[in-house]
Amino acid sequence: MINSPEKSAEQAKSQRKENEGLLDKLRQNKRELDELFHLNHQSVFSEMNCLDCANCCKTTSPIFLQTDIDRIAKHLDLKVGEFIVKYLEMDEDGDFVLQQAPCTFLNQDNKCAIYDVRPKACSEYPHTNRKNMVEILDLTIENSIVCPAVNEIIKRIKVDS
Repeated sequence: MINSPEKSAEQAKSQRKENEGLLDKLRQNKRELDELFHLNHQSVFSEMNCLDCANCCKTTSPIFLQTDIDRIAKHLDLKVGEFIVKYLEMDEDGDFVLQQAPCTFLNQDNKCAIYDVRPKACSEYPHTNRKNMVEILDLTIENSIVCPAVNEIIKRIKVDS
């Protein structure tokens, strides 16, 4: 059973140290780590529809790469500078992110108004089906607080390990 975003975030926060310890232990075998994530990613996302949640879009911002900015500005028929001024700001790491949450492009039905041209970070989120998971374990722990599916994947990995 996949929890609501609120219950899932509470659980992920309370189990953060335990989850970090588990992922640190699994870090030694990169291939097994990828296999565990990929298997559980498929299982969880066969049971869950992101449109039922959209917590990522409601609470966080993706990083907008220059290629994302160019593509979305063109799609919206805006100049790049206009798009940046209207929607983006630079964060403390020097990355372009949205000025506000929830995402400006999130519709009432949790669908994305710019889905076909959305940022790369959105199309790859929550990053649990990529290769070399070892490279993003810290991000995965953070994503487990935002995304109930990531939290569920980690819970299932605990059972499998």
